[in-house]
Amino acid sequence: MTGTANEQARKTAEGLVYATGFGNEHSSEAVPGALPLGRNAPQRAPLGLYAEQLSGSAFTEPRATNHRSWLYRIRPSAAHPPFVRVEPRAVRSAPFTECVPDPNRLRWNPLPAPEGPTDFLDGLWTLGGNGDATQRSGMAVHLYHANSAMERRVFSDADGELLIVPERGGLLLRTELGLLRAVPGEVALIPRGVRFRVELLDATARGYVCENYGQPFRLPDLGPIGANGLANARDFRAPVAAYEDVEGPVEVVNKFCGSLWTATYDHSPLDVVAWHGNHAPYVYDLRRFNVIGSISYDHPDPSIFTVLTSPSDTPGLAGVDFVVFAPRWLVGEDTFRPPYFHRNVMTEYMGLIEGAYDAKAEGFVPGGGSLHNMMSAHGPDRETFDRASAAELVPQKIDDGLAFMFETRWPLTLTAQARDAGHLQRGYDDVWQGLQRHFRP
Repeated sequence: MTGTANEQARKTAEGLVYATGFGNEHSSEAVPGALPLGRNAPQRAPLGLYAEQLSGSAFTEPRATNHRSWLYRIRPSAAHPPFVRVEPRAVRSAPFTECVPDPNRLRWNPLPAPEGPTDFLDGLWTLGGNGDATQRSGMAVHLYHANSAMERRVFSDADGELLIVPERGGLLLRTELGLLRAVPGEVALIPRGVRFRVELLDATARGYVCENYGQPFRLPDLGPIGANGLANARDFRAPVAAYEDVEGPVEVVNKFCGSLWTATYDHSPLDVVAWHGNHAPYVYDLRRFNVIGSISYDHPDPSIFTVLTSPSDTPGLAGVDFVVFAPRWLVGEDTFRPPYFHRNVMTEYMGLIEGAYDAKAEGFVPGGGSLHNMMSAHGPDRETFDRASAAELVPQKIDDGLAFMFETRWPLTLTAQARDAGHLQRGYDDVWQGLQRHFRP
């Protein structure tokens, strides 16, 4: 059954078409004439549909940051039975109080494979986070490992938007606004409150999730870089309208103020026939990131690798940044080319999608992750330092790995399950042992 489901999901994913552009005012209809013209809520919506607005921001927020979409659906979202709170399994939310913030450098191997059939939702495992979901501030780091599709099951997150980073196995995301395909090397963004279901394109799927409670992700300002560079808006792909007209029981799981709540609908809520607006899911290919770097000397600060940023109330200080270390050339003269040793007021959680990371020769593997909380000293391991210090400085192409970072303004507090995990690497500090004294006054 699973193999057949994977095959059907792959066939569906292969035929998808998209609208393009980040933050655009998209407009789409799966049935001609379903989208009203000239107004949002006519007395009678076309084709007997219901008009409904989904707001991702307050009505009165500035136009440049206002997020909303109008949906034209078979049944209104209000037509549902009461929700009942359920066991969250391995999902946790801010505020994180199970552990105290830890200044030690930490690293994990990949999340172990699940025992028995496990879909994306049941396969979510929270590593930690910060802030307070009820105050719409901070973020959480989750991982997932799934081996089956979400069947007659739908999920939505009222606490924040979800940035999904596949590392192994592709995903077919069926959302209220249409379908997205996300494979390793791509990321998918599901806005706050948008319902979706995850199907697998392969036998298993594994990856990372950043749950952003704060301001929605946006493209960073470019400043002196100019008008172009980093992630280009046109490379983000949004879905076109595609609806399910399905009767019968469908479980809808809602994450609300840190808890999971469930209700059984008598129809699929993925029944939007047409929509227009800018509160929409996206998928983005990280290999299209236009890397900016030094062509003279020194390794630039990693902020130049920012794909998306969630701003805070302090200019230049992000609630969370999503950063990618994409393939690039290194040409700096008289320069130590791997990332330098440093201590940072920001907290860094790093993951690896494929290959190797140029600052860690051993132990940092695809599917794993490292945490360097604020002001914890880190940098290249001893083997990397020795090699880079003696390397011939010819132009060098870095294209054998794809790493990323969730960088956040506050310390990241672990869950108890992350602190006590069997896949936590107990000897991570050892990678910096053996860095010799070279000072000879």
